[in-house]
This record gives sequence, structure tokens and C-alpha cells, in this order.
Amino acid sequence: MESFESNLIKDAHQIDNPHITNNADHGWQKVTYAKRQRKQKQVDSASSAANAVNVNGTVVPKDKSNVFRSLEQQSEERRRRIIESQRAAIAAVEAPVRSKHRSDDEDEDEEDSDDAALPKGNEKVEEKKVKQKKPKKPQVTLAEAAAKIDSADLAAFLADISASYEGQQDILLMRFADYFGRAFSAVSSAQFPWVKLFRENTVSKMIDVAIFVVLAMVLRRKPDALLNVLPTLRESSKYKGQDKLPVVAWMIAQVSQGDLTVGLYSWAHNLLPIVSGKSSNPQSRDIILQLAEKILSYPKARTILVSGAVRKGERLVPPFALEMLLRVTFPLPSATVKATERILAVYPTLREVALAGSTGSKAMKQVALQLLSFAIKAAGESNPELSKEAAGICIWCLTQNNECYKLWDKVYQENLEASIAILKKMSEEWKEVSVKLAPLDTLSVTVKNFRQKNEKALANGEDAARQSFYRDADKYCKLILGKLSRGHYCTKSMAFAVIAVAVGAAFLSPDMESLDWKKLVVVVNSQFSS
Repeated sequence: MESFESNLIKDAHQIDNPHITNNADHGWQKVTYAKRQRKQKQVDSASSAANAVNVNGTVVPKDKSNVFRSLEQQSEERRRRIIESQRAAIAAVEAPVRSKHRSDDEDEDEEDSDDAALPKGNEKVEEKKVKQKKPKKPQVTLAEAAAKIDSADLAAFLADISASYEGQQDILLMRFADYFGRAFSAVSSAQFPWVKLFRENTVSKMIDVAIFVVLAMVLRRKPDALLNVLPTLRESSKYKGQDKLPVVAWMIAQVSQGDLTVGLYSWAHNLLPIVSGKSSNPQSRDIILQLAEKILSYPKARTILVSGAVRKGERLVPPFALEMLLRVTFPLPSATVKATERILAVYPTLREVALAGSTGSKAMKQVALQLLSFAIKAAGESNPELSKEAAGICIWCLTQNNECYKLWDKVYQENLEASIAILKKMSEEWKEVSVKLAPLDTLSVTVKNFRQKNEKALANGEDAARQSFYRDADKYCKLILGKLSRGHYCTKSMAFAVIAVAVGAAFLSPDMESLDWKKLVVVVNSQFSS
């Protein structure tokens, strides 16, 4: 029978594919009707489907459905009992955990007590979502963590790494930082104020609190360590930019806590040029001015900085820094920025530090010449506030070095507007200025030279604008010479009066030998010399 059916299949295949030949039939072919066979198959399929039922996803003939139905029901009953037992076991295990979790929540927040009011239908869903809270780490302060550091253990650690990494400074510093990283691991970063400072900058990616703790310790203990790297920080492009500025400012703030003079020196040399530079912006100005305000706010800061204005032969605020400070403090009205008022508030102290020193000393004479070079130019600019302040600095230079008179005489005609500002300030504040410039002989000679130059220029008939400047300058020269003449006359009169009194006392004195004639001569000479 099976061979017969196979033969029929072969025949049908050959009919459908006539190009295939089979030598086994010896050329004989059986004639069949494929269309009639397809119709017959469709009828048979429909008949079998009508006599079958679907049991548990499986098609079963109707005559066999009743046989397997009872088996299926028994299987479903066993499966239902197994699932219920599994659920009961899970509920028994999770009940203590859920109870503990709810009790903890009730202690911490009474609002979580609402979980008990949830509908019973949602209990299973809620049980799956509940998770145990991780225990909170105890808060440790920086002081507590530092107090736990054993000095003997630290000393042993340092001795060990010093022997292991001798001559490898970078590795030694990293290992040193690792030690404090472990010591302060329990301290939150919120307790370190500089983390907030760096947070908004790209440098935050490189922040390691332990590294900065160690760096702060070194800079506060050895402030001079920063002085060695200031030129590199100032000149290398690698350390320039808005993102590097907070780190540099932070380092200067640390050394300021160890030595105010080092802090101000670093600020004037590395940060002040940024304020007056083209790359200045509100954010950088704010950071730099915050640091200056912090340095000057320390107790007795002014006294410390003025007395230590020169440190190891270098000035805390050198002449070039004072020039920058002068221009950012007194800009044109159109160039005033929001930070101008803050700069104006710190300017007097910084100016005092820049001009502090031993009057008449060799170093101060050199400083006076350097300051006069730029102050004369600033005094001649069309900015009233800047011109007035610069004129005051020029007068200070004259009090420190007589060579400044010669320099002024040399550049007088090239800086006629500046000379007018200086002469005007002298005449208006003569009482204070005359005391500072005494003796006044050099000033008298210089002003007389100015008058000669004025008269010569006016006689030559220069352009009208220049002649106007010369006339103004000559007017103030006359005023100053008049004050000098009156002062000189008063001095001589006082000297003669002193002599007259002394002689009269000598004649009236019963014992002329008791008079100290040497002191009298000194007094008289001093009056004439002035």
C-alpha cells in the first residue's frame, strides 16, 4: 500500500513537472486529473475539521475529545494547587521584610503610613516595588577625620615612601595624597569650599579632594613654594584661560593664609594683568577682586603689607602693576564697568603699598624714576580723574628723587598738558605740597626754566592751540614762583626775628656765658637753608 501511494505521488510530481524524466516507467505514463484531485483534498480537509475539536490548544477529533477531557481537567487542578502553594511560601518569606520596611518608614516619615490604606488588589504589586533602603553613612567632619590621623603612622608612611620612591617627586606627592585621600574618604565634598568654586568650570573633571587638601597644606605651610612656579603660571599658555583662573586664585588664597605678603605679590604679578587685559570679562574680574578683597580684609592687613612692601628685594606692587591699577581704577566714563567701584575701594591701600619704602633710599629713587615715566603720560590724558591722580603720583616722585626734576624738565614741552596738570595741583594744594617738597630750591630752579621755555614758545608764534597750553602753564608757573618768593621772605623774616630775640636775651641776661650759642647758630642756619 505504501509503495502504491508513493507511486501515485511520483506520478503527480511528473505531471506537474513534465521536464523531469524517469527511466523507471520505461516510457509509460499514467493519466490523472490534477484539478479533480485538488477539489477532493479540499472536501476531505473540511470534513476532518468539522469532526474535530480544540482541546488545550491542540486539535483533537470529536470522538477522542471526551477521552482526554478528564485528563486535562486533572492537570489544570494540579497546576492551580502548585501555584497557590508557591504564592503562600513567597508571602510567608516577604512578610517580615515588608513589616520591617514599613516600620522604618513610619519612624522617618509619617506620610508612608498611607501604604496600609492601599486596596487589597494592589498589595501584590506594591510588595514587588518595595526595596530596602541602604543604611546612611555617618556624617564625619573634616576636623574629626583629621583628629583620627595618627602622627606616628603618618611618619612611618612618609619614611616608607621616601625610601621606596627616592628622587621621584611626582610619585611621592601622589602617594602622599593617597594617604590623606583615605584619611578623608568619609568627609563629604560639601565641607571643602573650593569644590563649589570649581564646580562650574571644566577643571572640575580633574578635581581630587585629597590632592587639593595636600596642596593647601603645602601652600599654607610653605608659601614661598608658589613663588617658584609663578613665572610658569604667568607665561605658559597651558595655565591660561578662564577655566584655569579659579585654580590659580585658589592657590594664591591658600598662600595668603600663610603669608599675606606672598599672597599680594602673587596677585599683583599674575592676576592684576588679567583685569586690565583684553581677555578681561565680568567673571574673571569678580574672581580676582574677591581675592584682593579677601587679602585686604585680614586683621592688620594694611600694616603688614605696608611694612613688608619690599620682600627679598622685590616690591609687592611694582611700578608696572600700579600703572595697570591706575588705569582700571580711573577709566573714562564711557568705559566704566560694574567692578569699577570695587576696584576704587581697594585702590588706596594698594597705592600705599606701591609707594611705601624708605624715603631717599637708592631703591626708592629708582622706583620714583620708573613711576614718573608713565605718570606724566597719564597726567596729560583727557580724563580728569586719571589726570588728577597721576599728577599726584608725579609730585610724590619729586619728593623721592631730585633727578625726577631733571626728567620733568627734559620732557616738559613734549608733555605740556601733563605739566599743566602737575603745576595746577601744586598751586591748589600748596600748603601740603610745599612741606613734602622742602627744600624748595630745586623746584624754584625748575619752574624758572619752565617760564623761559614758555616765553620763548610764545614769542616764536606757534599754533594757537599750543600757545593756549603755554599760556596756561605760564600762569601756574607765576603762581608757584610767587608762593616761593613769599615763603622765602617769610623765612628770612623769621630768621631775623629769632636772631633779634636771641641778641636781646643776651644783653638782658645777667650771665651771657650761660647761653648756648652753638644751638642758636644751628637754628639760624636751618632757617636760612630752608
